[in-house]
Amino acid sequence: MRNSLLLLVMGLGVVFGQDSLNCRQIGSWPFGPAYAIALDTERNLVFLGSGYGVIVFDITRPDSLVKISEAIKAKGEVQGLFYQANRLYVAADKAGLEIWDVNNPVSPVKLGSLTIPGAALDVAVSDNYAYVAAETAGLRVISVAEPQNPVEVGYCDTPAEACAVAVVGDYAYVGDVYSALRVISVSDPFDPVEVGCLQTPDGVLDVAVRGDYAYVADWEAGLRIVYISDPTNPVEVGYCLTPNIANGVAVSGDYAYVANRDDGLRVILVSDPTNPVEVGHCNTAGSARNVGIYGDYAYVADGYSGLRVISISDPTNPYEVAFYVTTDWAYDVAVSGDYAYIAGGKCGLRIVSVAEPNSPVEVGYYDTPGLAYAVAVSQQYCYVADEIDTVRIVSVEDPQNPIELGCCYVHHPFNVVVSGDYAYVAAENAGLRIISVADPTNPYEVGYYDTPGLALGLAVGGDYAYVADWEAGLRVVSVSDPTNPVEVGCYNTPGYARNIVLKGDYAYVADDNAGVRIISVSNPTSPVEVGYYDTPGNALDVAIAGDYLYVADLTDLRVIDVSDPRNPVEAGYYHTWAFCLSVADYAYVATRGVGLRI
Repeated sequence: MRNSLLLLVMGLGVVFGQDSLNCRQIGSWPFGPAYAIALDTERNLVFLGSGYGVIVFDITRPDSLVKISEAIKAKGEVQGLFYQANRLYVAADKAGLEIWDVNNPVSPVKLGSLTIPGAALDVAVSDNYAYVAAETAGLRVISVAEPQNPVEVGYCDTPAEACAVAVVGDYAYVGDVYSALRVISVSDPFDPVEVGCLQTPDGVLDVAVRGDYAYVADWEAGLRIVYISDPTNPVEVGYCLTPNIANGVAVSGDYAYVANRDDGLRVILVSDPTNPVEVGHCNTAGSARNVGIYGDYAYVADGYSGLRVISISDPTNPYEVAFYVTTDWAYDVAVSGDYAYIAGGKCGLRIVSVAEPNSPVEVGYYDTPGLAYAVAVSQQYCYVADEIDTVRIVSVEDPQNPIELGCCYVHHPFNVVVSGDYAYVAAENAGLRIISVADPTNPYEVGYYDTPGLALGLAVGGDYAYVADWEAGLRVVSVSDPTNPVEVGCYNTPGYARNIVLKGDYAYVADDNAGVRIISVSNPTSPVEVGYYDTPGNALDVAIAGDYLYVADLTDLRVIDVSDPRNPVEAGYYHTWAFCLSVADYAYVATRGVGLRI
């Protein structure tokens, strides 16, 4: 039960692609950690890369952010953004370059896209060309004169991994993650040629150019200032060490602003480039990755803490004035009616409308005190397993205004299932815990059974709870008397039991490196394995609908026909790119850090 992306599987029996056999994605709610940012200063807009999506904010009042759209949904994780003339250019990792028309920021329209060798980690645009830092594939030059049909026209290999790019005049300044700033002439975009190079002490993660200087965020070597008046002979003239990792940089006036991973925003006076001096800093809640400057404010893409707005009217005393928290890793998902309920880590419970599967939209959230690990839904209540040793009961009668009603102490709750008046909790090293939820405002534990290992997953059927217990396999616990649960049977699986689903007389166990084990529980006191399917990856979660079993298999959703449980056969799969760690029902798959995909 880990990290959610939502995936609706359609059209079994029809081939849609070589790496997504018989399955296709029809929509997404893709938001996660914030790594990239771009500004439209004319219209007071901020574009924030968040997981596989882009959120658009109105910053007319920087201290009062207004989210106006979350309609931009990329095919890959958003690593870099560039805005120019009502177009947003998205460096979408392995999905390449995407071009969006944001003339109407409320309803952006995708114009075109192009996959490229390597992974698109950053993008800059000049004239009718997009310059993409493409990791191991160096610098790629793409004509965007016809945005509906972008075409690569040239490239320049770099020795290592190109991860940042800035373009000024006839030159592209490319950050090489392994210790170099490379200067590439793009006077002829069809034949870009490296003309200069400066080895830096560490790894170049970002670069900003102003006048005769390039300002380099150089990993643990802080801010490096490079004189580029002669592009063929770049020379470092000054530096300022910053704590931790210098990840992003922007320059405005006499100051350079460094997004310093795990240490917030650092403000460095660069009026004398040979002697840069830090004059102020502001810690952020997350992991500062990128920064944009507009007027008296710095806008920081802060990893899992989303967008942070920092006043820099006095650069020696920067302070946060507003923030918007994007989704953490989505750890688990449950679906009821028109809504998906996501356990969003430190972002708590997120509620997403899936009434229109092609366009899921977040409608509400509840910020739990700790990390929301798992979620179950029953009637109008959500039961959230929270890292700070509690199960929290949240009324979702009004999904736009979820309200906590009660909570119960449980040591490290990892999974939760609700049946009747009881919530059953897999509590990792505290076994199976049983909580009365007859009165949601006053939940309390009534019984427990301490399983031999780590209780990670469970299912409840009739008078029995079936616990997936890491190194101890399947444990069958009688809960006919919830105040006195007793183990009555077990089956030691060959792998590491992660989760379980029931249908009829069979338990289907996601057994990590041993695939899916199919166990007859017609006699709960004597469970017997009758079949198995060895998935290619690591089986981490399972769900079932009809004759099909849906397996979260690390980087894939595997669909297995179990009409004959003794002879399971794969019917299709979908490659999720990100880690596929959980699946709810037959349609919803949890993957790592990139939101909801349908």
